[in-house]
Amino acid sequence: MEYLWEGRLGKKLNEKVKKFTYSIDIDRKLALYDIKGSIVHAEMLGRCGIIRKKESETLIRGLKDIKREIEEGKFVFKSTDEDIHTAIERRLIEITGKVGEKIHTARSRNDQIVLDEKMYLKDAIGEVIFLITKFQNSLLILSEKVFPHIFSGYTHLQQSQPLLLSHYFLAHIEMMERDKERFKDSLKRVDVLPL
Repeated sequence: MEYLWEGRLGKKLNEKVKKFTYSIDIDRKLALYDIKGSIVHAEMLGRCGIIRKKESETLIRGLKDIKREIEEGKFVFKSTDEDIHTAIERRLIEITGKVGEKIHTARSRNDQIVLDEKMYLKDAIGEVIFLITKFQNSLLILSEKVFPHIFSGYTHLQQSQPLLLSHYFLAHIEMMERDKERFKDSLKRVDVLPL
């Protein structure tokens, strides 16, 4: 398989350009999202009659095989795989033959990338919200343990009024709640199907 850009340029791609533009090491974490999106896309192609049902089933089987290879650490990345999308597509064509080329029917590479990133972000934001909640719970438990200890508050690097240590921790719970609300708002913005 030739490098993606070489087909358009008609000549070999400079090694420095390859190194700069290839994202395979960074976007491997998108692999399972890419497969999930491609499976749903293959189902849609078959259901809508855009490709034959048998071809749709072949694509889905191939994608599930690739998912298993990735989960088991058996997926082999090649030097021509510039990103996770080309790696999965290459392997799909190896497994399914010409049928694998039909995975891009009615979907651009940009559509595919945006979908993968949105699915990844939904999970990542959900994880951050979970961790913030866990941290808030830890602060609540800690504030109960340290009550009624008092410490000196500071203003402009100078001691100010005495504060309850528990009150200080509870204030941070509220600050984290605002952060959590921002993430929830981001989640609403990300939860949009780009196709």
